[in-house]
Amino acid sequence: MISSWILCSVLLVGAVLGSDDLPEGDVLPRPHYGTGIGSILPRGNRIVGGFEISIADAPHQVSLQSRGSHICGGSIISSKWVLTAAHCTDGASVSNLRVRVGSSKYASGGVTISINRIVQHSSYNRNTIDYDFSLLELKSAISLGSNAAVIPLPAQNESVKDGTLCEVTGWGNTQSIAESRANLRAAYVPAYNQNDCSSAYARYGGVTGRMICAGYQAGGKDACQGDSGGPLVANGKLVGVVSWGLGCAQANYPGVYSRVAAARDWIRSNSGV
Repeated sequence: MISSWILCSVLLVGAVLGSDDLPEGDVLPRPHYGTGIGSILPRGNRIVGGFEISIADAPHQVSLQSRGSHICGGSIISSKWVLTAAHCTDGASVSNLRVRVGSSKYASGGVTISINRIVQHSSYNRNTIDYDFSLLELKSAISLGSNAAVIPLPAQNESVKDGTLCEVTGWGNTQSIAESRANLRAAYVPAYNQNDCSSAYARYGGVTGRMICAGYQAGGKDACQGDSGGPLVANGKLVGVVSWGLGCAQANYPGVYSRVAAARDWIRSNSGV
């Protein structure tokens, strides 16, 4: 039985006491960080599921790096702006951050671009992981093309119908040691009913209107820790930013993403996009 759970973020680690009857796994708020795309058998850092893709299949995907190490994903929303999660940038020094664009590998290829400015949502809450959005203004423009492209955004408060198949992408470990986490991967997960998701996470505070859930009720596929800040795409639009969840790919506990449609006006007012 679990008597504690771990609060993990890119730059903040803490311990919080919990009840004895909590389910197995890291308990929220636990931003995804350190593993990757797929299903988990068993709960741990090596995951399976999903499939390798080329950057040309998800040209909006970027690797956010700190001092040369991949820490989060992100999405190209214009030639000068990337959208990621606030917990990926919280407390970070802009001088240490870069994005790698145009490559299927987070450690090589494409180009790396320095960050000029971080615009972290002023309402971001480290405890609830609400308003988990950050904009990154790049020092130089991305050369857009087949391997680096803008992902369209939804309208303010645009909804995603329950069951809509979404694609989540990023870099992550797999169950097979022979498979490298260096290669970009993808998994498909359906949009999850908001009320059901909030009920599932009720003992942990539920989910807010700035969040959207996706996953299978039976579990099996998820965006796991390594891909915080990465994209959730539905109908060709960026509908979510990988944020947090209970464990990974657990039944009845879908992944929770920051809902881009809830922040559309904020994105426009701060980036002009």
